[in-house]
Amino acid sequence: MYKKIYIAVDESEFSKQALAVATKMAQIFNSTLCIAHCISDDDSSSQEAGRGVLENAKANINGITVETKLLIADEQYGLNGISLAIAESATEWKADLLVVGTSNRKGLDRFFSGSVAEELVKKVDCSIMLVRIN
Repeated sequence: MYKKIYIAVDESEFSKQALAVATKMAQIFNSTLCIAHCISDDDSSSQEAGRGVLENAKANINGITVETKLLIADEQYGLNGISLAIAESATEWKADLLVVGTSNRKGLDRFFSGSVAEELVKKVDCSIMLVRIN
């Protein structure tokens, strides 16, 4: 059903759980998994840190094809820049499913801080699976 599963990761617990779900889905459907990480500064230290996040995410995945992508977000757009970079990359990669970890923020916390996951729902044309932390 899903041949290309895309997941954007950071170092949060939400992201770790979403990666576990995406990996399981890729194993079930014999899919290719693309792990992306978004940085806002295009300097060498940010790129090195970003590659470290991707390598850590990929380290324990076996038995499936895994690609990684380091994305550069336009810092001036904040969360919208991150979601736009992820959405464009997932579309370019022709993802069938986008897996995103999300928090359970409600009320004013959600209103003021926003959500990359919420923005992605508006921006991508593929199926989206939101994974909430237990």
